[in-house]
Amino acid sequence: MESAAAKSISTASSRLLALAQQLRLYKAEESTGKLISHVGFHKPISPAKKAAVLICLFEGDDGDLRVILTKRASGLSTHSGEVSLPGGKAEEGDKDDDGVTATREAEEEIGLHPSLVDVVAFLEPFLSQHLLRVTPVVGILWDRKAFNPTPNPAEVEAVFDAPLEMFLKDENRRSEEIEWNGKRHLLHFFDYNTGDNDYVIWGLTARILIRVAYVVYQRPPAFIERIPDFKYPRMNKATNLYG
Repeated sequence: MESAAAKSISTASSRLLALAQQLRLYKAEESTGKLISHVGFHKPISPAKKAAVLICLFEGDDGDLRVILTKRASGLSTHSGEVSLPGGKAEEGDKDDDGVTATREAEEEIGLHPSLVDVVAFLEPFLSQHLLRVTPVVGILWDRKAFNPTPNPAEVEAVFDAPLEMFLKDENRRSEEIEWNGKRHLLHFFDYNTGDNDYVIWGLTARILIRVAYVVYQRPPAFIERIPDFKYPRMNKATNLYG
C-alpha cells in the first residue's frame, strides 16, 4: 500500500522534489574515526549509546524551507525547557536503523506518524555532552496540513517550526566562548520569535541545524563557527534550490 508521504509527493513543488533528490545523493563520511562534539570538534569514537534526531523539513506558505522543533517539558531530568529536535535513544526494536529511531521518537513525542515522513538523508553523527552518538536524520514532510501536532506532555511542552536558512545567518544570533578540554570554543545561540513565544536554539541542536542548512543551501554560515582542527567532508556541487 502506498504511504501517505508517497501520495503527497505528486502535489509537492518542483524545488522540494529536487531537494529530496539532492539529499538522497548525500553520503555521510565516518572515515575519520571520530565524531563531531556538541561544541564542534572531533572526539574519538567511543562505545557511546546510539540516538537519532529527525530534521523534518517542509515548505512554508511563502515557499521557504522550514524545520519542526520542540520545546522540551520542564519536568524532564535533562535539558528541561530547552529547544530540541524530535528524537531520542535507539531501542532494540529499531534494528540498528537510525531512520526508524528518529521517526519512532517523533511519533511518540509530537504525534508525527512515520508514514508522513520521507527519510532522504543521514548526516555525520554528533557526540552529545552525555556521550550519546546522535545521527541527524533528514526527512521531508510533503504535506504539512496532514500533520496535526499532538505533543506528549510528559516530554514536550510545545511544537513549532522555524526557517532553516536562519541557521546560516548572523541575524538574531549570539555566541558564547567556553573552555572545553583545555581549548576555547564557541557555542551559538539563535533567538527566534513566533507569535507570543520566544525561543532560544543552542548547543547540539544549533550545531546540527547549522550543518543541515549548510548541506541544503550549499553555502557556509555568515559567521565563524570556530571549529578547531576540523573540516566537514567535501560535498559535490549542487544547485542552491532555496535562496
